[in-house]
Amino acid sequence: MAKVLKGRMKVKKNDIVMVVSGTEKGKRGKVIEARPNELRVIVEKVNVVKRHQRPTQQQRQGGIIEREAPVHVSNVQLFCSSCNKAVRIGTKRLEDGKKVRICRSCGEMLDTA
Repeated sequence: MAKVLKGRMKVKKNDIVMVVSGTEKGKRGKVIEARPNELRVIVEKVNVVKRHQRPTQQQRQGGIIEREAPVHVSNVQLFCSSCNKAVRIGTKRLEDGKKVRICRSCGEMLDTA
């Protein structure tokens, strides 16, 4: 049974994020998958690990496969293209009642509606 962790992820799939701590610090990439129950995200070309795969019926070719491993969400920050840096984010309600994410530095909307 998976342990449900408290907290809310501010990062979604297809967001551009920057790694702010760890061995991959400074790298930037797109979020391929978000796992809110684990508080982890998989970022494109970040935290690449080698996995030794044996041949199976679905995958005839065995060998060493490189794939991205999950990174904890606390180690990444959303990347603001107008500030050109990793930023903290806040939320704001529009006139129509829709909730959007905004950059704390410049106030720019990060959600493309």
